[in-house]
Amino acid sequence: MPPCWPRQSRLFFIGRGVYYPLALEGALKLKEVTYLPAEGYAAGELKHGPIALIEEGTPVVVIAPTDELMEKTISNVEEMAARGARVIAITDKAGAKHFTERASHTIVLPDMPGLTGPIVCAIPLQLLAYFTALKLGTNMDQPRNLAKSVTVE
Repeated sequence: MPPCWPRQSRLFFIGRGVYYPLALEGALKLKEVTYLPAEGYAAGELKHGPIALIEEGTPVVVIAPTDELMEKTISNVEEMAARGARVIAITDKAGAKHFTERASHTIVLPDMPGLTGPIVCAIPLQLLAYFTALKLGTNMDQPRNLAKSVTVE
């Protein structure tokens, strides 16, 4: 587990537009293999309650490649950073310049045309869950309480 993530902390994943479902998936994957409490939110919904849960050291993964919603997402990141959140930004080269002083860590992805962005952004989310589980020593090949079933007709 990265040193900026206190064990008792809740992790947040946020995204806007096509990246909101990816925030939900990132939180789900992390919960499944690490057993850490994680939640995904639409970045625009933070002011409706979830921002009250942000405190000093709270890890927040922001999925924000450059698009028409980038400036609004940066505004949300600034509010979370002002409350002491540890922001991890997943963005592209153009977006990285916006997170230089706002994020603790920035994962820079290649430029992504059109709707390939969510596919490319899924990779670091999967790796984040994997390496966090590895660091915690959880068995990610057999997650507890995860039902696996095959339907036979």
